[in-house]
Amino acid sequence: MSQANAGQSDHGGPAAGAARTIAVAAPPALRSLFFPGTLWKELTSLGPLRLPPDRADLADPTVLATLLRDAAIVVTSWGCAPLSAPVLAAAPRLRLLAHTGASVRPYATPASFARRVRVTQAGDAMAYAVGEQALGLTLALLHRVHRFDHALRTGVEWATAKAAPPRRELRGSVVGVVGASRTGRAYVGLVRALGGHVVVCDPFLTGADADALGVRRVSLDELLAGSTVVSLHAPVLPGTTGMIGARELALMPDGGLLVNTARSALVAGDALLAALRSGRIDAALDVFDEEPLPVDHPLRRLPNVLLTPHEAAGTVGSRRRAGEIVLAELRRFLAGEPLRHEVLSQDLARLG
Repeated sequence: MSQANAGQSDHGGPAAGAARTIAVAAPPALRSLFFPGTLWKELTSLGPLRLPPDRADLADPTVLATLLRDAAIVVTSWGCAPLSAPVLAAAPRLRLLAHTGASVRPYATPASFARRVRVTQAGDAMAYAVGEQALGLTLALLHRVHRFDHALRTGVEWATAKAAPPRRELRGSVVGVVGASRTGRAYVGLVRALGGHVVVCDPFLTGADADALGVRRVSLDELLAGSTVVSLHAPVLPGTTGMIGARELALMPDGGLLVNTARSALVAGDALLAALRSGRIDAALDVFDEEPLPVDHPLRRLPNVLLTPHEAAGTVGSRRRAGEIVLAELRRFLAGEPLRHEVLSQDLARLG
């Protein structure tokens, strides 16, 4: 549906459909990921749609403001401008922001909450995918798959390539999880299913929750010093930014393994690079301080580092589940029913 006719509707035209108008602030490629096939048909059935021009820069507040004119709902994805006061001034009918991802901090603002624009998100959709990739990275590090691959691809002699550091099985290993988030809990379940012993550091994890997860609560220092694998699943908050620095990395045992599918800001980049260059620890990283990761970045050349391009959540199933969650939330909102994934202003303090 084009921008020109998006204001029309089978429900009686612009005036009748104004309270149901849905602006989709996502480019065509992302729309097809989150709303493939029948899901797009379901979205169009909920009300008249407003779509941006195919190459519109949705990070431009002016472009977003134009898109939101007369919209009651905005469906957002990555790279969208925040709901700033000027954007909201151009969107007097806006009542709901439905985000296809997890973190709404870049989009919801104090101004939007003050205007009583409600917020919902689809973070539950990606938890399993991220947990599963974190598990895959964990297994690869334990078995030194990344080192073998690097050695063979760079022409190392066969016998030398086989001389990797000691390998371990997940079964019986202690795995430290920093952050009992949705992804952290998905990862915990997978690790425990394969026989790993899990310890968790999270100030919000209660004893009852730890018992239900089958994990033991520990301090960050104890987790780092006592775990074969450390997997990060915490949000980026003032108290977690740079929480893993040179001192913390030094606590990890020789041969320790670090997995980060959360956010690069949790780890001090220079300290991590120094620890990896020393060869004392190995790491698997899906997130980076600079994205795209420059082609000449030293991380790309280290044999003890496994790299993926910030795609842990990017499975077909994860994207479709996100679209399904958004559609269900839109139906609830339009029917006046409670939202199941609503984010309140006070929740932002705990969300990355």
